[in-house]
Amino acid sequence: MTENNNQEIECQRIVIIPGMGCTPVRKCNWYAWLERKLWNDSSEKFTVILEDMPDPHKARESYWLPFIRDALKIDEKTILIGHSSGCEAIMRLLEKDKVRGVILVAACHTDLGDEGEKESEYYNRPWDWDTIKSNAEWIVQLYSPSDHLIPVAEGRFVADKLQSEYMELEKRGHFMEHQLPEVLKVIKQKCHV
Repeated sequence: MTENNNQEIECQRIVIIPGMGCTPVRKCNWYAWLERKLWNDSSEKFTVILEDMPDPHKARESYWLPFIRDALKIDEKTILIGHSSGCEAIMRLLEKDKVRGVILVAACHTDLGDEGEKESEYYNRPWDWDTIKSNAEWIVQLYSPSDHLIPVAEGRFVADKLQSEYMELEKRGHFMEHQLPEVLKVIKQKCHV
C-alpha cells in the first residue's frame, strides 16, 4: 500500500470539549449522542474523544488547557468541538496550538459579569483573535438568539473577530438538548463524508 493510501484511510480525530459543570460528560447535553453518531455512522472515518474534564465546576484554564494538550493529545490534525466554556478553552488553546478545524457552540468572549465565569481564568487578558483564527484551517460557530445564558451580541462579536462560518439557530437556547444534528452535518461536510 502506498503512503497516499495510508493517509486516505487514516481516521479523523475529533475531541469534544464540554461546558462547565458537565459531569459525567456522557450524561450531559448532546455530547454522547454525537460520539455515538460518529462511531455508528462512520466508525472507519472518525476517532472520537469525549472525557470528563478536571475541575468541571469551575472549568479553569490552568486545569483544562494542560489536560486538553497532554491527556487528550490534540495536534494539527485534530478537530475540536466546544460547547459554552469549552469554546473559551478552545479559543485560548488556539492562541498557541494549531488544529485542523473548530466548531464552537455558544461561544462568548466576556465573563458576562458572573463571578464563576471570572474564576475560569479565560477572561483575565485580551484575546489574540488573529492568532486564534490563523491556528485553525476552519472555524464554524453555532449560536441561538434564544440562549438564556449568553447574549446574542457575544456570539456575533466572536464570529466577527474570528471571521468564522456563523449559524444562528432559532429557539435552541444554550444547546442543552440531547441531539445537535447541525454539528454532525458540519463534521461530515468538512471531512467529506
